[in-house]
Amino acid sequence: MPSLKDQLGSLVYSTEHGDICPQCREPKEACRCDEIADQARLEELDGIVRIRRETSGRKGKGVTTISGVPLAEKELKALAKELKKRCGTGGALKDGIIEIQGDHRQVLKEALEKKGFKVKLAGG
Repeated sequence: MPSLKDQLGSLVYSTEHGDICPQCREPKEACRCDEIADQARLEELDGIVRIRRETSGRKGKGVTTISGVPLAEKELKALAKELKKRCGTGGALKDGIIEIQGDHRQVLKEALEKKGFKVKLAGG
């Protein structure tokens, strides 16, 4: 881990280039950190989309989570929007996991299978 001096002494803005990425030290326009992280996430996937219902940490409210979707970030956002519209509820996309409010496992399973994904219902 870098020392406090190294952390505080790093360049965050340049009058020549504007904002600087703290990870790769490139200008924000040339930064590829998000693309590299997205590629790493896609490489770790096994090709199976897992759908589960979760309530932990949500004050008893149930959500359906969809993980393991082998799509890039932009395509994943579009898929999340489509699935939320299909279920008629809200939701979010966090760290490559789609969260849909409520228990919609069967509807989501059918919709994802129609799109050609291999789907498993995980959990209880």
